[in-house]
Amino acid sequence: MNLHEYQSKRLFAEYGIPVPRGIPAKSPNAALDAAKELSGNLWVVKAQVHAGGRGKAGGVKLARTRDEVHEYAEAMLGRRLVTHQSGPEGLPVNVVYVEEGSQIDRELYLSMLVDREVSRVAFIASAAGGMDIEQVAAKTPEKIFTISIAPDAGLQDYQARQLAFGLELDKMQMRQFGDLIKRMYRLYTETDASLVEVNPLIVTKAGDIVALDAKINIDGNALYRQQRLVELRDVTQEDDKEREAAAHDLNYVSLEGDIACMVNGAGLAMATMDLIKLHGGEPANFLDVGGGATKERVAEAFKLILSNTNVTAILVNIFGGIVRCDLIAEGIISAVKDVGVSVPVVVRLEGTNVGKGRALLASSGLDIIAAEDLTDAAKKVVAAAT
Repeated sequence: MNLHEYQSKRLFAEYGIPVPRGIPAKSPNAALDAAKELSGNLWVVKAQVHAGGRGKAGGVKLARTRDEVHEYAEAMLGRRLVTHQSGPEGLPVNVVYVEEGSQIDRELYLSMLVDREVSRVAFIASAAGGMDIEQVAAKTPEKIFTISIAPDAGLQDYQARQLAFGLELDKMQMRQFGDLIKRMYRLYTETDASLVEVNPLIVTKAGDIVALDAKINIDGNALYRQQRLVELRDVTQEDDKEREAAAHDLNYVSLEGDIACMVNGAGLAMATMDLIKLHGGEPANFLDVGGGATKERVAEAFKLILSNTNVTAILVNIFGGIVRCDLIAEGIISAVKDVGVSVPVVVRLEGTNVGKGRALLASSGLDIIAAEDLTDAAKKVVAAAT
């Protein structure tokens, strides 16, 4: 679950991480009132969407008058912001964040995430803040510094100093930075975060360390113990199909192809998508119906994938381990009849009672294409889609 910048900064402030003063607004007049409350003569108006690259897309504007604050808020609110991370359809802007201007001397990068190579939480820092960290990693990897945290020991002072030296901070700034990342580490662990990112983390002209941006993602598997944060969820920023899938215990991700996939098991789903691409097709989705797939869940899965008008063929790839293949076959037959599937359906079954399952499909009278193995299934569905 992703948080907006203004929500993330509210959490930062709770944990004592320095951030500029700011106020969220849902209307141009509210944005104007926010600028009046913040005072000063320089404000930043930021569109609140769950995507990076806002600045390049016109979602971050520097206002030098209150009239400009109103103007920029009016231009952003109620529209969809398209960035390199949002997809071509963009994301709706329902809130803007009006923030006091900052006197920036240097821009740094700082984030926390799980480093799966060492199975530990890691800090990543760079002196090249304000840029796409992927570009920095590709072009100037020597500017990126990483430390991993032993879970039994926690963040150590010498590790904070390592990062501070890498960022070329002075003695006073090193103390501020050390305090900041200790607070950030506590926030990360106590909120069950999967990502905490600050880009940029700035050094002001007065020499202070301030989080000018904030991005927090919460681990979805831990939301049951983060009820306070669940209330911050903004469903308008989520894909409608993915949200509907979650309501039926389906794991679904929309893609740009035309061959829909229905598979049980994430690993098998990934392999299925790879084979479709290998044989010249393009997957329209990732869809894992789970090990305990039922007739009802299969029906909902068919409805979901057929709601994508780009779909020209469907590949059902089920390994019957926990659930028997004959039960899955019954679910497929029922779903095809009830949902009214009008595109070719290729089915590959393997596992418990596979013979019974294939016999049921063969005798169903439906236009279902049987496949012997996964390669055969991929070739047949690619051919059926063209």
